[in-house]
Amino acid sequence: MMNRALSIRSSNRSSGASTHSHGSSSTHAAPSRRGFSLSSLRGTIQPELSKRLFRLIKSANNLVSAHETAAKERISIATQLSEWGEQTNDEAISDVSDKVGVILSEMGEQEDTYAHALDDSRGTLKTIRNTEKSVQPSRDGRNKIADEIAKIKAKEPESTKLVVLEQELVRAEAENLVAEAQLTNITRQKLKEAYQAEFIATVERAEKQIILARHGLRLLQLLDDTPVVPGNARPRYENASQARQILNDAEDDLKDWRLPDGLLSTEGSEDGNFTTAGQSTPRQTQRQRSPKSPDGGSVTGGAQNGGGGVAEGKAAEIGA
Repeated sequence: MMNRALSIRSSNRSSGASTHSHGSSSTHAAPSRRGFSLSSLRGTIQPELSKRLFRLIKSANNLVSAHETAAKERISIATQLSEWGEQTNDEAISDVSDKVGVILSEMGEQEDTYAHALDDSRGTLKTIRNTEKSVQPSRDGRNKIADEIAKIKAKEPESTKLVVLEQELVRAEAENLVAEAQLTNITRQKLKEAYQAEFIATVERAEKQIILARHGLRLLQLLDDTPVVPGNARPRYENASQARQILNDAEDDLKDWRLPDGLLSTEGSEDGNFTTAGQSTPRQTQRQRSPKSPDGGSVTGGAQNGGGGVAEGKAAEIGA
């Protein structure tokens, strides 16, 4: 898990960012991938054999960009939520919105990780495309010789060129046979590799976001939304330590997550479907909520004394 502060505000301040900026740009912009180049321009002219896969790979690039954009926007929204909560001057809203912002920010990071996994899968498909491009000349050469032989046989059946061309055709067919075998081997291997990696990344993204969403719901339960009569004061907010513990729980669950055993196994399945064995369970079901942070815990962000539970500039990192 990437380093995560217990407060988005504290991480922004430590990096010199404005605490009242509401722009749409993310403070955790994902590394940009390679953009336009002369090679990409030349790539628009493809052999017939590799045209379809070339278009598929280009479309996959658009998908990767969409997930990267979604990740940036999620992180930006998380920051804006935290900053809005701080200016409400409501102790409970300030603390809960800040902690929910941390959860949302981590969901954005998971989206960015997924985008990079999609890009890696796309890169694997390029191996098939490049092999198709290398096989096309072999096919064309073989077909050209065969066509020339057919023309000569139709016009000059006794031509001495036929013997030479037929020998060239034998060599061309042998070379093409090797190339075609290489193509089918690489296609099967890389197709399986590309989409197996993509599906595994999809499972990881889904299960980790479920973990984060469940802990986000736990955070919202700490916010008392019972209506109050005008003139009456709300009870003092005393859930800051529980909110910090929930973030610690989320950190632990993400670190403990493992790909379910048997995910790639088809044994014992008559229809050949993949089977899964077990799923990660949030620590909400594994431990009682503690009103205090555990002794010796890693939480150092804390709340201001009398400051409405707003995390200070000293941030504790979630994740090793």
